[in-house]
Amino acid sequence: MTEIFRNLLRRKARSILTISGIVIGIFALTTMGALAEHFNSLLDVGVRYAGTAIPVHAPAEQQGALLPLSKKEQIAQVNGVAAVYPSYQIQAEPGSTAIQMGPPDLITNEVRGGEAYGLPAMNFASGRDLNSGSRGEVVLGSTMATNLGRGVGQTIDLPVRPKNAQPDFVNHRFTVVGLLSKSGSPIDSFAFVNDSDARMLLADTLGPAVRSAIDVDAVTQGFSVYAAKGTSLAELDRIAQRINDQVPGVATQKPSELVAIFKSTGTTFTAIVTGAAVLALIIGGLSVVNTMIMAVGERVREIGLKKALGAHTGRVMVEYMLEAATIGGIGGVAGYLLGFGLTSLVKAVGGSSLDIFLVTPKLTAIALGFAVAMATVAGIFPAFRAARLDPVRALHSN
Repeated sequence: MTEIFRNLLRRKARSILTISGIVIGIFALTTMGALAEHFNSLLDVGVRYAGTAIPVHAPAEQQGALLPLSKKEQIAQVNGVAAVYPSYQIQAEPGSTAIQMGPPDLITNEVRGGEAYGLPAMNFASGRDLNSGSRGEVVLGSTMATNLGRGVGQTIDLPVRPKNAQPDFVNHRFTVVGLLSKSGSPIDSFAFVNDSDARMLLADTLGPAVRSAIDVDAVTQGFSVYAAKGTSLAELDRIAQRINDQVPGVATQKPSELVAIFKSTGTTFTAIVTGAAVLALIIGGLSVVNTMIMAVGERVREIGLKKALGAHTGRVMVEYMLEAATIGGIGGVAGYLLGFGLTSLVKAVGGSSLDIFLVTPKLTAIALGFAVAMATVAGIFPAFRAARLDPVRALHSN
């Protein structure tokens, strides 16, 4: 190793430029990979939910229409259905798509006591769950709690009043009874309330004419239907089809279709960011090839002397490949540390609003391993060229 570092220091500027090419590539791979890892972690949660629940809503020709709560009993009678819960989703900040109310069926004691339906566990950082039948209580996801600066025992008016609120804007005061632990999923940006409060908030979003024409306590935006834990995706699809066939006035989307959408989105996004990072790495790899070829050309006499003294072809080849691997290792570590430092800085400065990176052990292994492997592969041709030199001709070269 001492000789390898001595060889790299012979041409400091060239070595630095070559290593810089690797640094840029690994930096790009680390930051873009961290972005993809975070995005995919969100999709994984979506896949888990999509693979456990059947969403029920109004038919396409009545898109957006409210459903009568009486449909709950009809859906519950369908073979394979283990539980049915009404679902509500109301914006917590008007004009915002990131922070929304509900759906409450994911957090109530009734469902948490029945995680037999396969719902992902939700852990509390502080406080408690909602009391069944309570009014004016709210549980906040970690991101929402941070953005609004609220903790257990404090109050919050929901929906949040915008700066340009109309005179007829209505919100209600809730007491924060629990804060969820960070999950890295959209749940972090949700507030959770009981059904009665959700219907109250839903009523506020309706126009006066609609509000006076319906009993908001008798309607819902949709239902979440669950089968027993361990039910296969194919069986969930069959249950969804049975609901469509047996319950008039509702429509379902097959869980397999939702899972496919999540997975295809993740594959596309990962391919885009990975492609950009790999392109930067290829450029870095070409710089390694160029550097090693020049190194062989400059050290022809040295190679000839080693071979004349008995160095085998394989040893010479390994020596040059180790030099290339060392370049990759140095560049890889430096690029990874820069990437990790940037993602950590963005998180620290931007807080939860810029929590868009996730550096995982897998990404770390890929970044460092790829740097060394790419540089080693890039050094194969120069190393082979060095190993094939005729020692007599090499010793007579200028």
